[in-house]
Amino acid sequence: MKEAKAGLIKKYFPEITEKQELQFGQLEHLYKDWNSKINVISRKDIDDLYIKHVLHSLGITKVHSFKAGETVLDVGTGGGFPGIPLAILFPETQFLLIDSIGKKIKVVNEVAVALQLKNVEAKQIRAEEVKGTFDFVVSRAVTRIKPFYGWVKHKIKPGGTILYLKGGDLTEEMAELKKPYREVELSTFFDEVFFETKKVIEVLC
Repeated sequence: MKEAKAGLIKKYFPEITEKQELQFGQLEHLYKDWNSKINVISRKDIDDLYIKHVLHSLGITKVHSFKAGETVLDVGTGGGFPGIPLAILFPETQFLLIDSIGKKIKVVNEVAVALQLKNVEAKQIRAEEVKGTFDFVVSRAVTRIKPFYGWVKHKIKPGGTILYLKGGDLTEEMAELKKPYREVELSTFFDEVFFETKKVIEVLC
């Protein structure tokens, strides 16, 4: 399939500004360039960057639209997903992107600088070591939800929310957590085949 370009983002988010459209458009060059030096995205996925990484990250917005002044912790961000696309879309929201692998955080910082994202901070740190609390914790399936909740439960403000990107049948996995949650099918919003099994899990804390 021919690579999906930044126009795909405009298709699903027609309200983005010219600046945001430019920033989304820069992601292809930035990630291909960095991936040639530091492997932060799998080689087979880099050509589908806008579907498998950018649009997938933005699936979180179908559950919650972040407000000015809200704070978001992205745990296990890898090369900056979902945090970087979300930070582009919500410039008045503050994002802390963390990962235990330093070379990935180096890429995140360089991408944030290149895009002039003033609302992004990236650190090489484990979730348990992060100071402070956040309105939201976001992530893309770094582990099963129960251990993930254990890592982040003390980092979420009272009444805060976990927004977790996952795929497949999650009935058994979510039963382990024993907490109320909502499951949102991304195929409801996005036409691409990739999203047929993709979901956002919302856990109220």
